[in-house]
Amino acid sequence: MDNTDFSKPRALKPVLGIETSCDETGVAVVRWEPEAPGRGLLAHNVYSQIKLHADYGGVVPELASRDHVRKLLPLVRRTLADAGLGLEDLGGVAYTAGPGLVGALLVGACAGRALAWGLGVPALGVHHMEGHLLAPLLEDDPPQPPFVALLVSGGHSMLVAVEAIGAYRILGDTLDDAAGEAFDKTAKMMGLPYPGGPMLAKLAEQGTPGRFHFARPMTDRPGLDFSFSGLKTQVLLAWQASDHSEQTCKDVACGFEEAIVATLIIKCRRALRAAGATRLVIAGGVSANRRLRRELAVAAEQDGFRVYFPRPAFCTDNGAMIALAGAIRLASGQHQDATVPVYPRWDLQSLPAA
Repeated sequence: MDNTDFSKPRALKPVLGIETSCDETGVAVVRWEPEAPGRGLLAHNVYSQIKLHADYGGVVPELASRDHVRKLLPLVRRTLADAGLGLEDLGGVAYTAGPGLVGALLVGACAGRALAWGLGVPALGVHHMEGHLLAPLLEDDPPQPPFVALLVSGGHSMLVAVEAIGAYRILGDTLDDAAGEAFDKTAKMMGLPYPGGPMLAKLAEQGTPGRFHFARPMTDRPGLDFSFSGLKTQVLLAWQASDHSEQTCKDVACGFEEAIVATLIIKCRRALRAAGATRLVIAGGVSANRRLRRELAVAAEQDGFRVYFPRPAFCTDNGAMIALAGAIRLASGQHQDATVPVYPRWDLQSLPAA
């Protein structure tokens, strides 16, 4: 990576963002406006592969890669048309370089790098979790560092102290199942169709609070790490011993969600105290959860901190967050050479400042 210019970000021509880390093809165009970041989004589109993978009960990596190949370029054309732009109007291309499924990552990385080379504009591989972390900057009232971020996306549950863009310190990480994984696996154990996590959350809204009380994992000891595999097992045992009625299904889902949300909030409160911060960012797929949003708002009022969420469309994987993260870094002078590296695993703390 060329890091020769770390000057203050300046407005650039629009940047195309490509997200293909797993089972959603996302494309967006963002014009980075340092003084008004929430108004920099010009267009975005997402194609979901849910129907493709439903019969298998989970994402099949090879099928995901092939579908990205089929859908990516038509989605690029559609997004540029929605923005009223042509390829010649782009000032750079950003794509997800990791973490994620290696085949899926390579589709977006190769397409993005080839497009940038053909247009003669800079290209940059973006860290998927940094994209989630910065997604609230797409809103009209974005958070300003320093803050603490809770990233709850797919296989990730982590708490990060953010001093500046690119200055990240992981306070706590998942030791086994992340919150999103626990939602999906618990739903599958209860016989809910793929993708089970969102359906489980929907059932939980209709459940009876308190009928099933599950442990709040790793909250009875110091520390900020997460572990939800034991909770998943506890829910399975309760479900197997139940009558499996429709109401019981809702009540078990409610108890499970209560445990997840309570655990996340306890850890967030600890992280804010540990970092001496008064701003909290919640991002990633689980940040769309309604109970989490409601109860965090209550906790924020009680403790005197402020909480920031991206809009629901930008909680799950999308091209807008990648375009924004890439635009910020391209504006500071960063770009990459013609190689196309991707990183199925990638330490967020290894990123340079922006």
